[in-house]
Amino acid sequence: MLSKSSTNACLVISLSLILAGTAAAAHAPTSLKAAFKGDFVIGAALNVAQITGKDTRGDAIVTSQFSTISPENVLKWLLVHPQPDKYDFALPDQYVAFGQKHHMFIVGHNLVWHNQIPAWVFHDDKGNLLTRDALLARMRDHIHTVVGRYKGKIQSWDVVNEALNEDGTMRDSFWHKIIGDDYIEKAFQYAHEADPQAQLTYNDYNLENEPKRRGAIALMKKLLAEGIPITSIGLQNHDNLTFPSVEQEDATISAFEALGLKVVISELDINLLPKGGLQPTADVTLKIDPAKGLDPYAKGLPDEVQQQLAARYADLFRVFLKHRGTITRVTFWNVADGDSWLNDWPVPGRKNYPLLFDRADQPKPAFDAVLRVAAEKRPH
Repeated sequence: MLSKSSTNACLVISLSLILAGTAAAAHAPTSLKAAFKGDFVIGAALNVAQITGKDTRGDAIVTSQFSTISPENVLKWLLVHPQPDKYDFALPDQYVAFGQKHHMFIVGHNLVWHNQIPAWVFHDDKGNLLTRDALLARMRDHIHTVVGRYKGKIQSWDVVNEALNEDGTMRDSFWHKIIGDDYIEKAFQYAHEADPQAQLTYNDYNLENEPKRRGAIALMKKLLAEGIPITSIGLQNHDNLTFPSVEQEDATISAFEALGLKVVISELDINLLPKGGLQPTADVTLKIDPAKGLDPYAKGLPDEVQQQLAARYADLFRVFLKHRGTITRVTFWNVADGDSWLNDWPVPGRKNYPLLFDRADQPKPAFDAVLRVAAEKRPH
């Protein structure tokens, strides 16, 4: 039995611990950008409604939670350069102004891709495929015009997007057919010419799969050996609850870290819906006819799955923090569940739940889980 003095001492100690815990909680970051300050910038991809201020709730999340932004679509070739003699900078200008107003790290996405690009880019006025030199001239003009306009304002560009097949070989896009393997080198050279201070990224999905990762490593080694001004590799991380494993994610980041490259998690989300027998992919052109069993959460996400999503995000962010010296940016692809490209992909009409904020723009259990992971690194 404890003496009265011992009991009092225990009460004092207990009260001190409670007060200390309360004080720590009071000072714990409540925003993502504060929680990961000093580790990496953290952000989201903005849609048109957010760029133009029409989505006021979404904008409130962006300005309170994030320190970097990416454009979901407005800087893709199809929208910014729809015709040979026409550029449309109205929305990109608003996007950049938004980032500047809120003192954010601004990303440009993307310069050279095989999707969302007008057919005229690859053909002459008679419909024939361009020559190598003619297509290189068009590429250079586009990159110099777009990057040059935002020189010193957009700090990082996704220069080449998704140039690899799943087996790690080069995708046989029109860029590759007409120019050859070195179209990637040329794109980076032109971007560097247009803004020598900008960070330049190669961006792709499924690099956690070993065959594709081997191809990306070989490509990065080639670019580095040739002195191409590449800053970082972008891991899109369009994930699901089981892929990639923690071990795959860790190994992938480590592999590019070993090359001396920085890593960005460029398009993070977690698909919670059945993939219909498909391997993980981010091919935006893919469509699957609606089928029974492929839309299990049409009426909302069960709590059990909410908790699985929270645990999944926590596991991934522990890996990201492990590599905080290499990872410079983590960007969620969209702001809240209602914005996500996954809602209608690849099955039209489906609702998905891949992000930290729900359709009412409220934080989900996954948001709290990510903040708890950030708190694990803080001194106690």
